[in-house]
Amino acid sequence: MKLAVSGKGGVGKTMLASLLSIGLARSGFSVLAIDADPNATLAIALGFPHPEKITPISEMADLIEERTGARPGQAGSYFKLNPRVDDIPEKYWVEHNGIKLMVMGRLKKGGSGCYCPENALLEALIAHILLRRNEVVIIDMEAGVEHLGRATARAVDRMIIVVEPGKGSIETAYRIRELARDIGLKNIGVVANKIRSEQDRDFLISAMPDFEFLGFIPYDQSIIEAGLGNVPLRNSSPEVINRVQDIAARLSAVKPELISKPIS
Repeated sequence: MKLAVSGKGGVGKTMLASLLSIGLARSGFSVLAIDADPNATLAIALGFPHPEKITPISEMADLIEERTGARPGQAGSYFKLNPRVDDIPEKYWVEHNGIKLMVMGRLKKGGSGCYCPENALLEALIAHILLRRNEVVIIDMEAGVEHLGRATARAVDRMIIVVEPGKGSIETAYRIRELARDIGLKNIGVVANKIRSEQDRDFLISAMPDFEFLGFIPYDQSIIEAGLGNVPLRNSSPEVINRVQDIAARLSAVKPELISKPIS
């Protein structure tokens, strides 16, 4: 099972990715969590010790040069578009409480300088993880699909967009879905977070009538405080954890293409 979690900044996608990882690991699955958000906080949410010491793959200049043939930042360098990456996960993931974690780092956008070797390595690595590895993979992404290509999109069983009650969050969800469909990723669901009332729930359902809702997570101040304090989410809110575990159980027990109704 390969899941990609995206959404507008601050809606709770790292919370969802971390608690899904914890819930599935507790259920006996081999879980590889991928932090592909430039604002990398998944290690903190998962409770990894010394998260500041985890070096993103995109910052491993020696590794990038070894595999692509080009040093990051060297303008005009030739480099391999398909570098070897099959041995990288075991060498560079970190593991804690039964969850393996890799931090990808930032993809450089076009026009912002020579960053092509990093991009080539990251894209090849993501493709290998999604296409070749036989385990649960949960990718915490930024609000887009930059780490996914057309080939890797086909390997994603479900793109989960996290939303909260608010116009900006909804607009971002529509934009993410459009980008995902452009690369062939059509199996898209929504998790609604920070729900304070039935009115919040009804508002999102009415504003997003053609989205499939996988679950609704209540607002809980302890989750907010955990995020502000950079502390693990594992023991922050039993109600939120239970809701996410319900989502994880349904995702793992039912094939995505068989889920046809909103899950409350």
